[in-house]
Amino acid sequence: MPISRRSLVSAPLALLAAPALVRPASAQSGYPGSRSITLVVAWAPGGSTDFVGRVLAQQMSKELDGNMVVDNRPGASGTIGHASVARARPDGYTLLLGVNSTYAMASHLFPGRGYDDVAGFTGMGRVAYSPIFLATNRQAGVRDLGDFLVKARGERGKMSYASSGAGSSAHLATELFLRMAGIEVQNVTYRGGAPAVQALITNEVQMAFVDAVTALPLIASGDLVPLAVSSTARLPQAPAVPTIAESGPQFAGYECSSDFALFGPAGLPPAVVAKLAAAKAAALRNPEVVEKMRNAAMVIDVGTPEAWPAQIRAESRKWGDLIRERHITLE
Repeated sequence: MPISRRSLVSAPLALLAAPALVRPASAQSGYPGSRSITLVVAWAPGGSTDFVGRVLAQQMSKELDGNMVVDNRPGASGTIGHASVARARPDGYTLLLGVNSTYAMASHLFPGRGYDDVAGFTGMGRVAYSPIFLATNRQAGVRDLGDFLVKARGERGKMSYASSGAGSSAHLATELFLRMAGIEVQNVTYRGGAPAVQALITNEVQMAFVDAVTALPLIASGDLVPLAVSSTARLPQAPAVPTIAESGPQFAGYECSSDFALFGPAGLPPAVVAKLAAAKAAALRNPEVVEKMRNAAMVIDVGTPEAWPAQIRAESRKWGDLIRERHITLE
């Protein structure tokens, strides 16, 4: 049948008169409805990001009166999972639990990862953070950070530290510490956190940054000697251990932790963002969630979508400057 000029002009008007045809389903008041939300965790099962993701998904399912399931998509320091969410449809049914080693650090080490950490996502704010302990071993013969600095300066270039991979949070935490301390300690890279911690215990290396959930039982058993903690406040589980920032004027402003945040693809409808942010905040206030996080040495940090753009830009700038200054590469 011939199509008239009048019908071509009126067709867009007909579409505008039927908003259900052009508005994303997620923007409707029934979101999420009976459809499951996928929460991508860009790391393998069993790690800290996976733990936070599963606790959050379980409670957010209740807050949303829906179903949120975790999908582990590990690889390339988290960038594979992040890329998959950046490419996802912005309908609220594909989300990401990101960690700062990927969203703030990897961009300066993986320039060809295929997405933009700011423009490619809708950020709904922080979820929690996990401090890192600066630790040594009993054989090192030091009691506190002051003793360690004296020893490092006296044995200039002879001491070594363990890291679990170039560009990891522990690696960059160490490089930031060394820059502020003005000392030289050699890097020894191990295949993962467990071998790095074992090397520290056996005195193959004299220093390492160890995540809190791993460090706390080893501190209690005496296998590790804590020198300081990387967060801005002391950890309640180890109140006698000072922060690095309070350990001397040269360390003013020092802070590094594993930070977790909730994202969706760029372009999420504002109504969906608001609903997800409210559900996240309610989930993180739940007493059972608070207890689970505390037992895993996580500190809850309820961030907002409004504060997120400035936070991620500042975090990325901080680590980008360090990576360039210290000539850190993945080789």
